[in-house]
Order: sequence, then C-alpha cells, then structure tokens
Amino acid sequence: MMSDLDASTPRVFLARHGETEWAKIGRYTGTTDIELTPIGVEQVSSTGAHLVGPGRLIDPSRLAHIWVSPRKRAQTTLELLFGSHIDTLRKAEKVTTTEDIAEWNYGEYEGLVESEIREGRKRKGLDVHSAWNIWQDGCECGESAQQVTERLDNLISDIQEIQRPCMDGEKPADVILVAHGHILRAFAKRWLKYSMETPLPMMMSPGAIGVLSYRHRDINDRAFFLGISIPSKE
Repeated sequence: MMSDLDASTPRVFLARHGETEWAKIGRYTGTTDIELTPIGVEQVSSTGAHLVGPGRLIDPSRLAHIWVSPRKRAQTTLELLFGSHIDTLRKAEKVTTTEDIAEWNYGEYEGLVESEIREGRKRKGLDVHSAWNIWQDGCECGESAQQVTERLDNLISDIQEIQRPCMDGEKPADVILVAHGHILRAFAKRWLKYSMETPLPMMMSPGAIGVLSYRHRDINDRAFFLGISIPSKE
C-alpha cells in the first residue's frame, strides 16, 4: 500500500502568525491590525529557518499557491517565513492576499478577553442554558459560524481545483495558508468535513505549522497528519 506520507500527494500547510501583544493576553484580535512582538518575530523566523527552503518540509519550488490574510501580523509572518524566496513567489503570481483566510470577525467582541465576552452576554440575558461557544454562537455584529463555514468552503474548493489534477504526483501542488489561530482551526474542521459546532479540541502555537493532506491520494478523502517526518536537507 502506498504510504500516506508520500510527499508527492498535495498538502495544505497552515501557518499561524507569531505572537502579538493582544494574543499574549488572550484578547480576541480579528480586524485590528497589530504588529508581531519581538518574540513573535523570533518564533516565525525560527520556524522558517527549520522548515522552509529547498529540500525542507515547505519547499518553495513545490508550492502551487499561497493564501495570506491581509492583516499586518500575517503579512509579516509570510515575509519572515519565506525570506528571500518570497520575491520569486510573488513574481510567479503565487501569492494571494484575501479576506477568505482573514481571522474570524469578532464584531462586538473585538479586543475583549473571553471572561469579558461571557459577562457582557450574561448582562444581555444570553446563554441562559449554556455558556457562549463561538463555534456554535458566533459573534454579535460579527461573523456567525455559518458565514465562516461558507467562506472557508469556497477556499477549500479553490484549493482542490489546483490539487485535483496532481493527486498522483503529476507536478508539485502544495499550498500554504498564512493566517490566524481561530480561522486556521476553523479551516481544519471544514477540511475534515466537520461542522463548526462539532467538538474538536485543537491547539496551535504562535508561529506554528500544521499539515493537512489526503489519504490514499484520494481527492475526496481529506485528512490531517497526526505527525509528520521532517526531510533531511541535503
């Protein structure tokens, strides 16, 4: 049987931006443009040094496309991850900045920590029978779980249009999403065909890389890597 780790099967890399001051203290950061902290810069730079480059896990020559959030923290992360390779990727028109992978729009909850959100909803008489859950309840004056689902499903469709002709390794067709913690976890749920409200505890550190792909080179059998071997650079 063919190994699921065969790198010729197209992959989707998820890259979370590095630490910001708001993320560090748990403030919900959606549309607010905020810079990386010095530690955030180090996180992403270290990830790039270890995982990005010719012969590494994320080989720029194997990338078919990059989608990146418009927010500065994601844009900076893209530049730090790819370093000198980013100019070549841009010239090849392989980089798209899009709201499709922007962070969840938190609406009235922008800049708040979770305890403040819950207290505010309680004062309004909400969540009488169960605690607020963004995956189910969405955000007041922001995005609902259904709205997030729809934009991510559209993006998944675009990705699969690129990868469908390449399932047998006809040519490299890896892609990468450079974005934010909540939206990347939401993307992983939809990649696995789970609804937003399906309980699926996930963690993703600032500056981290996640990997999704397909089992058995089947475009309809989307999966995630529980663990992945790191290629040795020649």
